[in-house]
Amino acid sequence: MDINRPANVSFFDFVGGVQLLQGEETRTAMPVVLIGICVSGAVGNLLVLLILIRDFRNKRGSEVKVLLSSLASLDLAILLLCAPVRAVTYYKQTWTLGSFVCSTTDWFQHSCVVAKTLLLAVTTRAKHTLVPSPNTGPPNIPTWIHGAVAFICVVSMMFPIPQMLFASLVPHARDTICVSKMPACAADFMSLFYKIYPTACYVVPVIFTIAYYTKALHTAVNHAPSPQHQSKVTLVLLCLSGALGLMLLPEWGTFTWIRLGYNKPPVGLIIFAQVMVYACSSFSPVILMTMYDDVRQGLIQIWFIASCRGSKLLPSNKCQKTEGNGAEVGANSVENAIAQEGEKTIPDVEHFWTGRRNTQIEVEQDPVPWEREEKML
Repeated sequence: MDINRPANVSFFDFVGGVQLLQGEETRTAMPVVLIGICVSGAVGNLLVLLILIRDFRNKRGSEVKVLLSSLASLDLAILLLCAPVRAVTYYKQTWTLGSFVCSTTDWFQHSCVVAKTLLLAVTTRAKHTLVPSPNTGPPNIPTWIHGAVAFICVVSMMFPIPQMLFASLVPHARDTICVSKMPACAADFMSLFYKIYPTACYVVPVIFTIAYYTKALHTAVNHAPSPQHQSKVTLVLLCLSGALGLMLLPEWGTFTWIRLGYNKPPVGLIIFAQVMVYACSSFSPVILMTMYDDVRQGLIQIWFIASCRGSKLLPSNKCQKTEGNGAEVGANSVENAIAQEGEKTIPDVEHFWTGRRNTQIEVEQDPVPWEREEKML
């Protein structure tokens, strides 16, 4: 990374991943790590989205599930659209993806990261369950939740606009690199902006969300009349908020460090911060699939349906064919299996008890006839 900051700019940073690194180990290891995180996280987020969509179709939606589905969509976009760009950059060590991707890659990634943080903050106002409508239709999800998601998307795309404006391609020897450089004339205004931006989009929402769910969990455990379900959902959202706050801290720290004009942070810290952004998107579905009851039960049902349809050894009548949404396939199949097991009886035991019921003691073979005569008297 042998490049110095030009004299007429206030900061100088690489866009789309650290470039001009020396060493084949980094060039080989970083793409492998990023691709592994990308594939595993994409599969997890796709499963979470599929389960939540099934819940909406089966009239089990809620405001929190709307926000969680939006969160999974943002994680999926980060993993599928941003992580591959970094993997290619680390492998090539120069920029080969054109000016449009250079201008938009950091802007798009930061838009998704900001939207994730604000969505978790909005979950503090969302309800965990919904009451079905009186006409036996699907639950009435208030329109404010869709408006909140749209508003958050617009705001999150506006805050990182300077990253799109300052990104440009710069020739370096025979290659081209993608950098973000801010002119010295805009240093005063942008210095103030880069203090407000991380505070408003990361520090305040994360602290507020964690503090709210910590207090809500304490109240649910100690004072609620039936705290079990409420405390579980609150714990899930608290874990999501805490994981997001911790795993995005290196990214926001290095981002602010560079743009406030301080000495450039170590390259290892910058790489670690970028990896943690994608690890955060891959870790969120793990929390949901292990701690959130609705997602875990939906995952079990999907596994049961997939294994039942994919098995060729089972007779065709063992696997139920679903029409429509097929939400209760797992539960019905398990109940039928238990009922069939309950109806089975060991043949030897059945013959023994049948023989005992049909056995009658003859009068002439009665070994104690005087007891029968006393009972008759």
